[in-house]
Amino acid sequence: SNLPSVREEQAKAETLPDLNAKILDEDWDDIPPSSALEVISEEEAVQIIAEPLLPFQSSTLRDYVDHSETLAKLVHLGVNLSQVEKRQKAGQLLLTLDFEKDVKKILLFLKDVGIEDNQLGAFLTKNPYILGEDLEALETRVAYLKSKKFGKSEIAQMVSRAPYLLLFSVERLDNRLGFFKNELGLSVKKTKDLVIRLPRLLTGKLEPVKENLQVCQIELGFQRNEIQQIVYKTPKILTASKKRLKQTFDYLHNIMGIPHHMLTRFPQVFNSKLLRIRERHMFLAFLGRAQYDPAQPSYISLDQLVSLPDEVFCTEIAKASMQDFENFLKTL
Repeated sequence: SNLPSVREEQAKAETLPDLNAKILDEDWDDIPPSSALEVISEEEAVQIIAEPLLPFQSSTLRDYVDHSETLAKLVHLGVNLSQVEKRQKAGQLLLTLDFEKDVKKILLFLKDVGIEDNQLGAFLTKNPYILGEDLEALETRVAYLKSKKFGKSEIAQMVSRAPYLLLFSVERLDNRLGFFKNELGLSVKKTKDLVIRLPRLLTGKLEPVKENLQVCQIELGFQRNEIQQIVYKTPKILTASKKRLKQTFDYLHNIMGIPHHMLTRFPQVFNSKLLRIRERHMFLAFLGRAQYDPAQPSYISLDQLVSLPDEVFCTEIAKASMQDFENFLKTL
């Protein structure tokens, strides 16, 4: 017979690109050899359904959804494949996974951790790699956090806000907690509170954090105990842009005359846009109301300066109308 043998067909299948090969579930050894002389009835012939061909090459996971139960079910959960395929080797990983064998147990684990059903799609879009993790390792990392007295709701909050958290080993998590406790001189409880509010401190690089601590001490002139208070109240300072941090400090301290101890009391001001601070300060200075000394009458706190909506800021702090403020901004 001139028909190719089953082994030849198998060899051809093995030459498909890796992504395709990993989603071919046929077990060729279980298929009896076909015969060119085998007679089938018309009824049997019309029941033969040709499977859709696998795309030989594709730049998008969407082309594989019809051929992969795993991808189809992940899409149903709300996973954004167009975002997943931008992550290095994430697409290849998903194509190697069996939903029932590999994926289902991880989904159940995540739900047990506290990720809600309606959050699973967004979570896996950000961290598809967790589907390839060993379940026992994941459970060990959660057990470690519980041993450090993180509550179930706190762990759920941390994992939701820092999706890569559970990819890191117990050793790394322990080292990170130790670093922030020792570097900042915080108590165990305050260290916990810090990472609960900003869990990406446990997953991000330490170099930017160390640099920001040095900037606060050496370039901005804060004392160690002041830095401790600032960071505890406003953890984002540890990951803020150094340039933005220095520019904001320069304006607050050197232009507005805010002393270090006042900035330590209201470090939230460093999270505000410099443009907002500048516009509001200049408007108050124009009105003769830029008074930031609590010992003086008509004192305006930094919190009031930056956190209030424009309408409230104008009427209650500047004692002016929105129109007055808008007209003033046009002169800048």
